[in-house]
Amino acid sequence: QVQLVESGGGLVQAGESLGLSCAASGRIYSIDAVGWYRQAPGKQRELVAAFTSGGTTNYADSVKGRFTISRDSAKNTVYLQMNSLKPEDTAVYSCNAKINAALPGGVRWDYYWGQGTQVTVSS
Repeated sequence: QVQLVESGGGLVQAGESLGLSCAASGRIYSIDAVGWYRQAPGKQRELVAAFTSGGTTNYADSVKGRFTISRDSAKNTVYLQMNSLKPEDTAVYSCNAKINAALPGGVRWDYYWGQGTQVTVSS
């Protein structure tokens, strides 16, 4: 069984910083593309930042220059450092990863989601 667990959300004031972590567990052989997404109330889920399969990074225009995605492959963990937070960054943040893991039916690639963590930025 593969699980993604996010942590680090909370309540901050505008202009402050917050760091999120997403740790993958299970019989993992490798992690390919991985990204952070967010969904605000009444809005569609959107990509915030991601590592592509080629290892490059993508950022939503709204967070460029403020957010940084990073990863520790040895720990199967991806991070999102969020600086200069704005009220419009308020959302549930979730991570998604394409993971190659050993499962009861055999080894295969699949996409996994974490449960999400709430980030609230007050003005």
